[in-house]
Amino acid sequence: MEHLKIFTNKDLAQLTNYRSGELKFGEKVQIVPAGMSVTEFLSSNEAEFVLFGIPEDIGVRANGGRKGAASAWKDTVKSVLNIQHNKFCKGSNLIILGFLDFQKEVAIAEELEISNLEHRNQLHNIVSSIDKEVCHLVSLIVKLGKIPIIIGGGHNNAYGNIKGSALAKGQKINAINFDAHSDFRALEGRHSGNGFSYAFDEGFLKKYFAFGLHENYNSKAVLEVFRKNEDYLQFNTYEEIKIRQSKKFSQELDDALAFIADDYFGIELDLDSLPNIASSAMTSTGFSVEDARRFVDFYGRNENSIYLHIAEGAPNLAEEKTQHLVGKLIAYLITDFMKSKSDL
Repeated sequence: MEHLKIFTNKDLAQLTNYRSGELKFGEKVQIVPAGMSVTEFLSSNEAEFVLFGIPEDIGVRANGGRKGAASAWKDTVKSVLNIQHNKFCKGSNLIILGFLDFQKEVAIAEELEISNLEHRNQLHNIVSSIDKEVCHLVSLIVKLGKIPIIIGGGHNNAYGNIKGSALAKGQKINAINFDAHSDFRALEGRHSGNGFSYAFDEGFLKKYFAFGLHENYNSKAVLEVFRKNEDYLQFNTYEEIKIRQSKKFSQELDDALAFIADDYFGIELDLDSLPNIASSAMTSTGFSVEDARRFVDFYGRNENSIYLHIAEGAPNLAEEKTQHLVGKLIAYLITDFMKSKSDL
């Protein structure tokens, strides 16, 4: 795990805003002690959740998208550390592990152009190398009986989450994805648009439900793949639920759960599904933040949900005065997930 940068006491002190009479997450969260191995600490610590970041946007660039997803981790961890530790959610149940450092790879990607075939292949290769690191870390966390909470980064990291979880469990897993896009594009080299299709093709993903796809932004070819594999691939659309209202949000939550809950499954959420939230593929229409929070809470309550991944937030694409709101939103989603599990 040469890319893993461990979160330290110095980081805690710098990012936690201490206040007399209050107890913040930053005063209660668990971190790996200096000189202790990650494996040893996770094995001996009773906290249920392990939070780590993947501050990269290389997969997004390789998909022809806007950079910026590398900026979510820093804002998120600061917001998390300044949540109140109270009866509703306890910081002591969370290990902040750190982040996977791909600064060198991001610097290389800065010099590459997606329009250049050779450069595009280099980007695909870099994403594949990131896959290996994500897979290894997620597999370790799951194998040790913890629940990973992963903050992207691009949605390319869904592949590593799924593969790592499948290897840890010794079986294929399922996934549900709250997203405007299916991310089930062609196997044309790794990028943020085909994490699920690669995981499915390589036998790590068994069943996949894409929740709330935007009808204007999913190709005929991808929808045809879903039709031909309907026993394993299903979806609904935002327009069916919120515009035409031919389907009900609550019923769709239940139906999607019935499809995936027979096996372990991962919860994936792409912030480009929410309107006016700074993200790699920002949208002007979509589900509300409350819908997203309800989604995370609903699936987190199922005992077979084994990780949460929040992808493609890009605070540095927002106006300066509102950049912190992306990290604050992600912190809400993290605690919604933690609370949902505490009720099991």
